[in-house]
Amino acid sequence: MRIALFGTGGMASALGGQWTRHDLTVSGRSPAGAAALAAELGAEAADWADAAARADAILLAVPTTALEALLTPLDLAGKILIDCTNTPGATGEPVAARIAEYAPRASVVKAFNLAHVDVWRMTPPLFEGRPLGVPLCGAPDAVAVATELVQDLGCTPLPAGGLERAALLEAAAGLAIGLWFDGLDARSMLMGS
Repeated sequence: MRIALFGTGGMASALGGQWTRHDLTVSGRSPAGAAALAAELGAEAADWADAAARADAILLAVPTTALEALLTPLDLAGKILIDCTNTPGATGEPVAARIAEYAPRASVVKAFNLAHVDVWRMTPPLFEGRPLGVPLCGAPDAVAVATELVQDLGCTPLPAGGLERAALLEAAAGLAIGLWFDGLDARSMLMGS
């Protein structure tokens, strides 16, 4: 699969590092940062438009405030956009729904937003001997692509419905992140203590 990593921070590095069997391209606001991450991953660096043109799927790992300006000028027809972003404390329209508006001819899937970046560096992410479950919300074609990428990590894909359900994942992330910042173990609400 041809994957473009949009962003050069922790999520792009962690997930990209698990997907090196694929053809990776890295784009970022800083060409030097994109080149550095590309070298780390054995990938190519390219500008946003070139990376999008080459890609089957694009991981969106940039600040949510940058998404509209980044996506609207690009030709994303037929592309799978994987939204791993979170905006804790945000209200209003979910990020995944806004992405679908910015790129109406692409397919969007919300994925990889519930775990800390360090979890995505684990090979594989196991907890008490069980693989991490990764909820996926989006169009069936986007979920199918994300399913393969979840399995590449050694995780269990959890198809959770259409893109309209992405708001639930974003709200769950906001709740869990808030609990973690307060020093509480958010896992205990699902698995017991």
